[in-house]
Parts: sequence; C-alpha cells; structure tokens
Amino acid sequence: MTNATLNFQNASGHEVLAAAGKKYLRPGGRIATEKLFQWANFQPGETVLELASSFGYSAISLAQRYDVKVVGIEKNPDSVARARENIRAAGLENQIEIIEGDIFHLDHIPGKFDYVLAEAILTMQSPPGKAKLLTAIHNRLKPGGKFLSHELLASDKEEQIHVDLARTIRVNSTPLSEANWIAAFTTAGLQVQKHQTSPINLLNLGRMFQDEGIFNTIQILWNILTHKSIRQRVLEMRQVFNKYSQELGYIIVCAVA
Repeated sequence: MTNATLNFQNASGHEVLAAAGKKYLRPGGRIATEKLFQWANFQPGETVLELASSFGYSAISLAQRYDVKVVGIEKNPDSVARARENIRAAGLENQIEIIEGDIFHLDHIPGKFDYVLAEAILTMQSPPGKAKLLTAIHNRLKPGGKFLSHELLASDKEEQIHVDLARTIRVNSTPLSEANWIAAFTTAGLQVQKHQTSPINLLNLGRMFQDEGIFNTIQILWNILTHKSIRQRVLEMRQVFNKYSQELGYIIVCAVA
C-alpha cells in the first residue's frame, strides 16, 4: 500500500520506492548485503550498531540469523515507531533497541560495538559530512571492530553523476570512485580489509524478483503503474541509472578499526 500523505514530487528517492512497496533499497540489493554479512562473520552475542535503521528489517534479520544484539539509530519518528512494532511482532525486544536520533550524534550512544553497519548512508553526505561520520563510526568501534559499508560508486564522471542524482533523487547524493572511497576510510583510521564493486541494478526487473520475491515485485509494479506520481519519479530515476550505466555502480567494504 502506498503512502497517500507523501509529497511524491519532493520526497527522496528511497521514500518513493518504499511507498511503492520496495523493501530492499540498497544500491547492490540483497546480494551485496549478504556478501557483507559473510565478510563480517558475526558471532552470537556480538554487538552491531546500525545507522539509519528505517523499519528495522535489517536489524531483525541480523538478530534472527546470527543471534547478535543490535542497536539501531533512526531519525524519522514514524520509522522508529514502525521499527519498534516490527521488533515486537518478531519477539526480539531483548536483542534489538531502536534509538530515535541523528547519525551525526553517535557520541550520544553509550558503549562501543563489534560492528557498525551503514548502507546507502555515506553517499548522501557531503565530503566534510562523510569525513565527520566516518570518524564517528571509528570512535564507536571496539579495537579490531568492523565497519560494514554499502554505497553508491561512480567509476567516472563523479560531478556529473552527483548533479543528476541530486536532482532526481532529491537528496545530496554524492557517490565516489573506488579509490576515493578507500581513501576516505583510510583517512578516518579504518583499514579496508575487503571490498567489491559491481554495476547498480536497483531498478532492474530481474534483481527486483531476486530481492523482493515474485508476489512483492508484482505488487510494486502495480503500484508504479497505477500511481502516476510514483511512476514519474521512478522513471526519472531509471533514466539516470541508464544514462550512467557504464559509470554508476555500488561498492561494499569491510574495514577494520
């Protein structure tokens, strides 16, 4: 069901896709996230800090599959409320805590963590914002803790892609090249252990079936086809992705503090 109160003309791209019913909004989809989780090698009882935890789907999956404890930070109060409902429904209140707060105030969260997880978060920040957030992430990790990152990649034409994405997605989307991402991590004291890049397939039909399943993909397509305002925004995003099909991709990184 779409969100009738959302201003689709001005809403961010991920809000539009979520309103259409899409659950997997990361640039590399479920496959990239699964690869990150393999690299992490989570152990029962370890702690994970998830940035921008949205509706709690990732936190729930982590707690159920790996028996870890998750603290999520989310700025949107409606998303916080929905995440807490989802966590209660899953019976995971003892393993997951969702904090309403700003990712730029991670110092307000007590303790240090074995992992910090951030997917499609750094891309949305300016260069100074990226540097500030990466430093804060480093400070929230235990010695030897791992930062798991999943972001947009611009293998070329960084500035052109930034301009077109910011206009289309309605947020300050600033993907970097592989070398510039790694340099940003290194500057913040995070040693890149593993990384992988690949073309973006966020709105590719085959990837949608893979990420969302057949039933949910059909529902998403129906919502896009029957809601003009959603359809216009999705087509705009798809045009930009197609325009930069050779340059735009995603990067996943496992870096150690």
